[in-house]
Formats: sequence, C-alpha cells, structure tokens
Amino acid sequence: MKGTLIVIAKEPVPGRVKTRLQSEFTAQEAAALARASLVDTLTTVRAAPASRRVIALDGDPGPWLPDGFEVVGQRGDGLDERLAAAFEDAYDGTPMLLVGMDTPQLRPELLGFHWSGYDAVLGLTEDGGYWCLGLRKPDRRALVGVPMSTDHTGIDQLRRLRALGLRVRMLPTLRDMDTPRDAAYLAAEFPSLRVSRLYRRLQHAAHPGLLFEQALGGTARVVATGTDGRTVPTLSELDRWTAPADEVDRLALSRCEGPVLDIGCGPGRIVTALAERGIPALGVDVSPRAISLTTSRGAPALHRPVQERLPGEGRWGSVLLMDGNIGIGGDPVDLLRRCAELVRPDGLVLVEVDPDDDLDDTDPIVLRSSTGRRSTPLPWARVGTRALIRHARTARLHPTEDWRAGHRAFLTLRRTA
Repeated sequence: MKGTLIVIAKEPVPGRVKTRLQSEFTAQEAAALARASLVDTLTTVRAAPASRRVIALDGDPGPWLPDGFEVVGQRGDGLDERLAAAFEDAYDGTPMLLVGMDTPQLRPELLGFHWSGYDAVLGLTEDGGYWCLGLRKPDRRALVGVPMSTDHTGIDQLRRLRALGLRVRMLPTLRDMDTPRDAAYLAAEFPSLRVSRLYRRLQHAAHPGLLFEQALGGTARVVATGTDGRTVPTLSELDRWTAPADEVDRLALSRCEGPVLDIGCGPGRIVTALAERGIPALGVDVSPRAISLTTSRGAPALHRPVQERLPGEGRWGSVLLMDGNIGIGGDPVDLLRRCAELVRPDGLVLVEVDPDDDLDDTDPIVLRSSTGRRSTPLPWARVGTRALIRHARTARLHPTEDWRAGHRAFLTLRRTA
C-alpha cells in the first residue's frame, strides 16, 4: 500500500525519557520501559502495510531499531516544529501517518492508508493529546503554533486541521503511557507486550533504596516483611520515624555520652533531639532523602555507608543503632565490630533490639510499597537481647544495661580493652 509510516521518538536515555515514570521507577527503569514501548511500537509499524517506514529520532539509533527503517534526525525548537519537520523530511509524494512511541498497544490494522474522502487522520489519547497524525502532504500551517503537551492538544490540533479546510478521519482514542498508572493499565490490558512483561518484572524487583526514598518523600506507604510476606512491625513505623522524638526515645538518649554518631539516622528525629539537648551529634545514612530531611531540621548528617571512612573514628562517645538498625547489612557481628572501631576506648554503643529476647534472624527482608512494587531482598538482621549479648562478646563489647519501655527494648554496650 502506498504511504509512509513515521515514528517520532527519543533515544531511550535515562533521565531524558519518561521522567513522569520516575515517581515510582528509577531513571534507568523508566528508560528501559521507554525502550520496550518503542520496540513494541516499531514492531507493529514494521508489520503494518506501508511502502516506507521512517523514524524521526532525537538522539542516536541503537540495537533496539529493527531493519527496514530510514532514520532522519529531528529538527526544530518545539515539538510542533519537530513534527512539521518530520513530515517534510519523510515526504516522497505519498500520504504519511505519524505515530509516537507511547502507545505500544497499537495494532497494524490501525495504521492503514484507507483515506478515501479524507485529507488528514487524527487519533486522540485519553489524556487530551494525540497518538497519530496523518497528512497527504507536508503543511507547516497544520502544526506550527499548536500548543503541545497540554490536556487540550488533541482538540487544538483537530481545530487547526479543520480551520485549514481539511477533512479529518478520526481513529480510535487510545491511552498512552506517561505515568505509572498508565503503565499498570497497559500491563493489565495488554499482558503480551514487551513493555508489559518488563513492567511486571520491575514491579517485583525494585531497589530497596528507591522504595525507602518514596516512603520518606510521602509518595507511597512502605512496609517491611520477611521473605514469607509477614510484616515486620518494628521496621514499618515510618510515622514514628518522621515525628519528633517521643518519650521512649528521650529515655534512651538520656544514656548518651557526647559526641554521638547516629547510624541509619533516617529523617533525623534522634539527631535533632540530641542537638536540642546540647549534645554534639552527627547522623549517617545511605538515603539522600533522609539526609535532606535531617539537615532541613537543622541537624548535621552525612550521606555515607557506615562501613566507609567516617569522621572522628575512635573518638565518638556514643554510637546509636536505633529503630532496629542493628540489622543493617544482615551481619550483626560485623556491624558491632564497626561500632567498636568508631567509639572511644570507654565509649558506649546503644542498640534498640527486637522485643523477642531470643530472636536471632538473619533472613533478608522485603519492602512492599502501596503502589504495588516489591523490592529485591535486602540483607537484614533482627536480634533480641540474648542473641545480641552473644554477638557483642565476639565484637569485644560488653553489656552494661538492658531495659524496656512500652513495646521497645534496648541494650547498652561498652567497648572492652
């Protein structure tokens, strides 16, 4: 069938494509979803009847581009100019139908050139844009100046075409993939697509740090579970972590000797409470969001893993492992040895332990988000008082006090000579 199919696309580079997906996915994951959507689209276009196939590309072609496509670079400032240029650069005297890369559910039968009695073709999207535009010949007047990326772009485009006296054939309205909700819809309704299969894999393989960042940012609720799916209550208390220090926290902090290092400081309630008491303190965390929240409270914090070099090694009066942070890394002995390196010779290590005195569990945990995502297993440990005392002796720390307050349990240790 005489006619040219055009795909207008961006090279799927992390940070440059599908940025709205990054509310739930990393830049790399969003780019992978964009690449899968593009491959689905190109596969359909390749199967559709046409005399030529062109990709108008912003960026460089990669292994995702199948044979049978001519590549033209995009030109122009705004999207309206780039679309107009794509029609100009692809024109060979036959009708042209242009599609984007965000409707991977396209079927070849939608892309025919059955235009008898029409001068143009337009397919709208549910969010107010459009997924395809067909013209018999290039005409910059049809595109330049039409507002793009709005919730009325599709209607504005239709009005422009009709204002030029063009008879417009309307194709079915489709849903494009801009947001995580859109991606979930496509995965559910079109499960065989490449992008749908990738979405399902990513849903169950999120980086734990990403889900924790979302929880701290307030975009999702996150709970920690064992690999068996059972909730770990002591690791799912984000509301308490983000609130000011409570009475139990203050009781624990009354044992501290300055200066204090808070390992896994989270959003900074403990470091802030120490500063309010006039005790020098520093928070340490691997979460950029946690560090930002801590410093926004006026408390100092450092973005660094505990096993890397830290300020004041061997000179801290107290090292804190609150909120079950004895579990960091999944090896309590290794973490306690690191704490012993950080405190001064008579220094204190204060650990919030599991209320079950006999618990000694080093199975990984999994974070589960209210958005439906599940993390890869995270090395962690849950340790009660008796088990921690055994581990502490191996790390050359000896217990000096254990106590309970409410549903929480604590143990203080001192470094031995």
